[in-house]
Amino acid sequence: MGDSFVSYLRVSTHKQGRSGLGIEAQRAAVAFYLTGFGATPLAEFVEVESGKRDDRPQLARALAECRVRKATLIIAKLDRLARDAHFLLGLQRSGIAFTAADMPNANRLTVGIMAMVAEEERRAISERTKAALAAAKARGVKLGGRVENLKNAELGRERGAAVRREKAAARTADLLPVIDTIRAEGVTSATGIAKALNERGIPTTRGGRWQAVQVQRILRSTGGVK
Repeated sequence: MGDSFVSYLRVSTHKQGRSGLGIEAQRAAVAFYLTGFGATPLAEFVEVESGKRDDRPQLARALAECRVRKATLIIAKLDRLARDAHFLLGLQRSGIAFTAADMPNANRLTVGIMAMVAEEERRAISERTKAALAAAKARGVKLGGRVENLKNAELGRERGAAVRREKAAARTADLLPVIDTIRAEGVTSATGIAKALNERGIPTTRGGRWQAVQVQRILRSTGGVK
């Protein structure tokens, strides 16, 4: 990582953009992180989300600035963008070096996993909502408030599941370098990797001890099974 940075901040509404709500906190997080490098951003770009999800003009400008200056893109909170597949894929494919104040160890593998989770979640929500509405219609439920409530409940369940999947994906990305180190030491079986993780004092997502089947799931999810 070089010592030149371009900052990209994002708020979700025009009201937040005008009032600065949320921006100052993000700006402070970036500034605090950069103190470790003795640096300040060369430029700052603030994105105010519009109704069009894929409209990211400030991100495009920030990436262009990074290419011109050969700078690293710094983001205050990558976890806020975990459901934005368009943003994550754009970041992954840009070829630009990046870091996040809240997830400094994130890399292209991390955002790639997050992007896949976000894209799959968006597809799953659409499919399951359609299925729930079709089932309600088949039961004779009339269009209106009850259907809308059903839709909202389904979305709530899906979003809760999405949060859990996002956390699991981030955890997997954090574990991969450790697993790669273990495998480089000659331990290649799932049982051996599980034992090595336990010996290192690394807990599972739920705080328990590793079993071979859990290691196998991680390796399958990342194409790591050979």
